[in-house]
Amino acid sequence: MLPQASDYAARVDALFLAVTGVCVAFGVPVMVLLATFCIRFRRGRRVNRRGVTRHTLPWEITWTAVPTLIAIGMFVRAAGLYASLTRPPEDALEIAVTCKQWMWKFQHPTGPREIDALHVPAGRAVRLTMTSEDVIHSLYVPALRIKQDVLPGRYTELWFRATRPGSYALRCAEYCGVAHSRMDGIVVVLPPEGYAQWLRAGGAGPDSTLAARGAVLFRRFGCSGCHRDDGRGAGPSLLGVAGHDVPLAGGRFVRADDGYLRDAILLPARDVVAGYAPVMPSFAGQIGEDELFVLLAYLHALGRAAAPDAAPPATLGPGASGAAAGTP
Repeated sequence: MLPQASDYAARVDALFLAVTGVCVAFGVPVMVLLATFCIRFRRGRRVNRRGVTRHTLPWEITWTAVPTLIAIGMFVRAAGLYASLTRPPEDALEIAVTCKQWMWKFQHPTGPREIDALHVPAGRAVRLTMTSEDVIHSLYVPALRIKQDVLPGRYTELWFRATRPGSYALRCAEYCGVAHSRMDGIVVVLPPEGYAQWLRAGGAGPDSTLAARGAVLFRRFGCSGCHRDDGRGAGPSLLGVAGHDVPLAGGRFVRADDGYLRDAILLPARDVVAGYAPVMPSFAGQIGEDELFVLLAYLHALGRAAAPDAAPPATLGPGASGAAAGTP
């Protein structure tokens, strides 16, 4: 067994050993009886082969019901473990992950960026928001017992809490091309004070955070001209929008999460916000996946801000004067 480097790993191993134990408990008696019958009733052996029919309804119910209940119990436990990976704690450290043939790229919220290496603090929940620039990849860290497909054109999420400082292998678990075997890396788990020191050495600071860099891109792409904070631009103010429900044309509402914000930038005509015309141009091909993560960080910072005056926070969509939710 690999080392257990997260609290999740211990639960996965316990389930694995329980399933293995059940398989052994049922499999060994079956194989022993099978071998016994093969020897006892083999060809040429003088034994009584007359069939004896007996009604054994209680036994039949028992050997059907007991394995069924055990299987259901294993499924419920496994489903609970799987579902827990979709519910990261509110205070989780958010790290953006972009991958392509043949590398992993990580962006920390305070600024440092890494390639094929991920430094995280021990004892703190870490949430990974991931996307691919080309084909399907799969982030796999055996020591943490976590694995999640990373898809082009959308975001997938994964979270973990590392408990054991050390260095652990990072793999791609989805065949992604001829150099698939080269797409590996390392996860370095540091004590909290060691992680803070690593951040300082990496140039972390208020001006280098993802949100600060996103503000620069927001102005560079001209987003600030339409999305003024006072709500008087061609598009709505983006204060208080990310993470809230957005009214769309036709009466629908959609949550302004990462997926919606991404589509609003690249596919602004898909979901048009109520009250605005679909005139915003698409930025597909002009903004890379790394820059999208930076912009989303800034939009989430605006989403945590209070909306000005009486302007409702959920006035954004990929239409606002065609303007998209938090889009340029």
